[in-house]
Amino acid sequence: MNKTISENRQARHEYFIIESYEAGIELFGTEVKSIRQGGVNLKDSWISIDNGEAFIRNMHIAPYEKGNIFNRDPYRVRRLLLHKKEILRLFGQVKQGGFTLIPISLYFKDNRVKVQVGLCKGKKLHDKRNDMAKRDAGREIERVLKERNA
Repeated sequence: MNKTISENRQARHEYFIIESYEAGIELFGTEVKSIRQGGVNLKDSWISIDNGEAFIRNMHIAPYEKGNIFNRDPYRVRRLLLHKKEILRLFGQVKQGGFTLIPISLYFKDNRVKVQVGLCKGKKLHDKRNDMAKRDAGREIERVLKERNA
């Protein structure tokens, strides 16, 4: 059973999500406690691959208020736990295909914190406009159907 903690809504607006992967994340105890309280933000975070390891950067985890000296830097770089083959495949895609790696959501699976990693391609302005037009058309259809049924 998955309990979603945080979702990166801006990622779906800014990027086409080609593939998604589930990754564990290396955290300290006070960070997990802060995440349980909802003190996490994925908005401007991204993932890089250095020396065969994946790292999540710029993810903000608020300091745990009862953590005192055990609290870590809220923006510290955290290692993602992926299989070596997955990391190499993603590295190849990012280097050759012009893709980027973005965290899509953060959730609990059993008692472990997991990150949904998206292999993404950036949207152009006209793509964003098309998405907004489709969304508006869908809302309009729903409104008309609701009026007719009422």
